[in-house]
Amino acid sequence: MQEPQPSIAAPAFESSILPITATDGAKAELLTVAPVGEITGLLYWLPAMGVPAKHYLPLAEALAAHGVAVALHEWRGIGSSDQRAGRHNDWAYRELLQDDLPAGLKAVRERFGTLPCWLGGHSLGAQLATLYASLHPRDHSGIVLVASGSPYWRRFRQRYLIGLSYVLAPVLARLMGHLPGRRIGFGGNEARGVIADWARSGRTGRYAAADMPVDFEARLSELTLPLLGLRMRDDWLGPEASLAWLLAKMPGARCELHVLGPQDLAGTPADHFAWMKSPEAVAVRVARWMASAAAIDARNAAAS
Repeated sequence: MQEPQPSIAAPAFESSILPITATDGAKAELLTVAPVGEITGLLYWLPAMGVPAKHYLPLAEALAAHGVAVALHEWRGIGSSDQRAGRHNDWAYRELLQDDLPAGLKAVRERFGTLPCWLGGHSLGAQLATLYASLHPRDHSGIVLVASGSPYWRRFRQRYLIGLSYVLAPVLARLMGHLPGRRIGFGGNEARGVIADWARSGRTGRYAAADMPVDFEARLSELTLPLLGLRMRDDWLGPEASLAWLLAKMPGARCELHVLGPQDLAGTPADHFAWMKSPEAVAVRVARWMASAAAIDARNAAAS
């Protein structure tokens, strides 16, 4: 008699890959993970510098288990992108904000309809999510920042070393045609323009983008969206002072902050990248906050 085979539970989420074409023709794939049942929220997620979107699938799956659909953006030049930075192929924040993100968000709208959309990200991804929200505040329900903050050199304990990197990185990128991040152990192989914009914000503490006549500091000061900040306790790349500098740019935002330690991450170190291996605590806090913020907005709308 054949022994019964153990049943295999069906996954609680469904995944898809959406082809994306930016306005200038650059192509990439957008990964989406959604609950099989009711969707309580939609989060459009921007990775850290040099990190392929697929590395956030554990986070997306954990969020889907709590009812949140997630779209994982792919940065130009990384992972599934058909672009690679080089001497004859360059881009900056302008292309990321004006070409790539609108194309990805358009595909998400087509996939999920009118479901309210939240912007979130990790490290530089969270910063760019904030800049994009400042350009389109009425299109999004709120912002999620994980292991992030302003790169301003004065807000770090290793300030002089970090400040020096903001001088040397653009020089190296110009000499090589791109920043060889894989070789030097920082980020991916990054475009000269991206490094120039990033280093400028690190040196000055202010956001600006080459060839974009936008006063981001003024736009950020006008943001009133709800905002969740999750800081990793032992994250030297995203210390408390760095996050505080970024949040101070948005005095009108309704902020909620949490600090996560190893005890919250199943013993995983609470640093800039290790939390990605144990994302459940992040997913729980994000899903809970999204639901709470949405309920507050609904009550405010009903009262007005």
